Amino acid sequence: MNNTAVNELDKIIGERQIKTVFQPIVSLRDGEIHGFEALSRVTCPSLLSNPEQLFQTALANNRIWDLDDLCRSTALHTIREQNSFSKNHHLFLNINPNIMKSDQFSFYFTRQYLEQFGIKPNQIVFEITERDSVTDMERFKNTILHFKSNGFRIAIDDAGAMYSGLNLITDTQPHYIKLDRRLIQGIDLGKLNFALVKGLAEFCRISNIFLIAEGVETQSELHCLMDLGVPFAQGYFLRKPAEQLHEIDDGIKKIITDFHKSKHNVFGNPSANSYIANICTPTETISMGMRVERVLDKLKADPDSIGFCVVKDGRVKGIVTKLHVTLNISGRYGFSLYQHQPIAQLMDSDFISVDYRMPINEVSKIAMSRAQEKLYDFIVVTKNDKYLGTVTIKDLLQKTTEIEVIKAKYENPLTGLPGNLVIEQKMKQYLLEKKTFGILYLDINHFKEYNDVYGFENGDRVIKLLADILVSYLPLGQFVGHVGGDDFVAILNSEDLHYYCEQVSNEFQRKVLHHYSPQDLEKGYIIAENRLGITEKFSIVSVSIAGIYSQCLNGTNMIELTEKLARLKKKSKRQKESNYLLIEM
Repeated sequence: MNNTAVNELDKIIGERQIKTVFQPIVSLRDGEIHGFEALSRVTCPSLLSNPEQLFQTALANNRIWDLDDLCRSTALHTIREQNSFSKNHHLFLNINPNIMKSDQFSFYFTRQYLEQFGIKPNQIVFEITERDSVTDMERFKNTILHFKSNGFRIAIDDAGAMYSGLNLITDTQPHYIKLDRRLIQGIDLGKLNFALVKGLAEFCRISNIFLIAEGVETQSELHCLMDLGVPFAQGYFLRKPAEQLHEIDDGIKKIITDFHKSKHNVFGNPSANSYIANICTPTETISMGMRVERVLDKLKADPDSIGFCVVKDGRVKGIVTKLHVTLNISGRYGFSLYQHQPIAQLMDSDFISVDYRMPINEVSKIAMSRAQEKLYDFIVVTKNDKYLGTVTIKDLLQKTTEIEVIKAKYENPLTGLPGNLVIEQKMKQYLLEKKTFGILYLDINHFKEYNDVYGFENGDRVIKLLADILVSYLPLGQFVGHVGGDDFVAILNSEDLHYYCEQVSNEFQRKVLHHYSPQDLEKGYIIAENRLGITEKFSIVSVSIAGIYSQCLNGTNMIELTEKLARLKKKSKRQKESNYLLIEM
C-alpha cells in the first residue's frame, strides 16, 4: 500500500494531475467577496484523491516541496487565465510552515514574481494550519516577519482543531484566524461552541485580527455568526468550491444585508448602530520620506493637529503623534540625531487601523483595550485597505456614549430588541395611519417552571433564543419588540402572519430541545411547582402566539387592542392542535 501510494504521488506530480478550485470568503457585513481560498484537487481517479491523504503522503516521502510548488503554481496560473481576480480580492493559499522557511519559497514569493499573475503581495494570504508542527520556531517567526514586512498576510487555519493553536497565534500575530468547521457546526443551537466562538470573536476584535468561519452550511448558522459579529465566512451555504471565480448569488447577499437592516433598524433610530465612517474625518497625510524637522514644524504650526498618517501608495504605513515624536527626539542629542532623517525612522508602525464599515461600538472596544501609552492615539480608518481618514478618541467616546444612552432608552438589555417605548410608538403609528397590518403577541408556555428548574441564566438563554428566531424570520421592513420577560410583540403585513407563526414555532420547538438535560428530554417533561405551589409535570416549553389582523383596524385604540390581544393569548394557550391563534377583525 505504501509503495502504491508513493507511485501514485510520483504520477500526480510528474504528470501535473492537479487542478485548483476556488471557494469564496464572504464579508458578513455586506455580502461582497473578500477573497478566494485556493483548494487543490487531483484530476484523475487515485488512491490519493483525498487532499489530506495526498499532502500527508508527500510529507512522509520528502516530496512536500514538489507538491506544494505544483499546487501553488497551478493556482496562480489559473487566476491569470481567468482574468477575473479583482484588485480588492485576496488569494488564500494553504502553505506548510516548514516550506515557508526555505530559500526557494522566499525567492518565488516576491513582488516581481507575482506581477506576472497580476497580483500584489498584499493580496496574498498564507494559510498556516495549526496541525502542521513547526521545526525551528525562531527561524519560522523570522520568516513570518519577513513576509509581513513585504506586505503579505498570514492566516491561522483550522483554529480550534488542535490545542497548539494559541501558541501559533501568539508566535505569528496573524491577520486572520480561520475557525475549524467543528466549531461552526450547530453553533445556532446554543451549545458550548457558541460560547467559544463568542469569546474568540471578542479576542479578535480587541487584537485587530479578522475572524473567518469555515464550513457554514445553514442559514441559521450564518445568522448566528453575524449576530456574534464574525466579519467573514465561507462554506457550502454561501458557495461551493468551483473551478471558476464565481460571484456570490444575489439571494445570499440579500440574506446578509436584510439581516443587518432588520437587526440594526431600531424604529427610525439607525444612529445606534452607526459605522465608524460616520465620524471619520479626512486629515492631512505625509510621505515616508518627509524629514523629521519638517514634520515638527507642521505640528508646531497647528496646535490642534492630532498628528499625521504616513502614507505610501494610498496605504497607511505608520502614524505620527506629537507625543510620540517628542519622546523620540528628547534628550541631549535627540533632535540633532533625527532632524534630517525621514519620518519613516520615527513613525509608529503599531497602530489601530479599522475598516470603514466596522460598527462604532466594536472600534471603541478595540481602542480601549490598548496599552496605556497608546490609549489616546487616533484611529486610522481605511476603505479597501486604502487610507480614508482618522477618528479621535474624543469623538469616539462622545459617539459611544450617545449610542449607549439611546440603547438604554429604546432597547431591551437582554435581547437588544426595541422595548416598550418603541413598541407603543410603533402601534400608535399604525393605528393613526390606518395601515393594513397584523399584530402578534408571543410568549413561552411553562417558562416560569423551566426557570425554576434550570435557573435564570438558562432562562435568559431561552428568551434570547426566541428573540433571535423572531429576528431571523422577520420580513424586511417589519417589526418585532421585546415587552419584557418572555413576552414579545411583532407587527407584520397581514399576508405574512401565518407563515411567520409557523416558522417561528417550528424553529423554536426544534432548537429549545438543546436547552434541556438528556434525562428530561427522554421523559418529555420536568417536575416543578405550579403557581399555586402544587407539584406537577410540565411539558417541554413552546411558543404561544396570539394575533389580530384586519384590512384596517378602524376605531381601535391602544388600550382596546392590547386587551384583545391579552384575552386572545389566554385562549391560544388552551389550544392543543396549534401553537398560534389568529383572528380577523
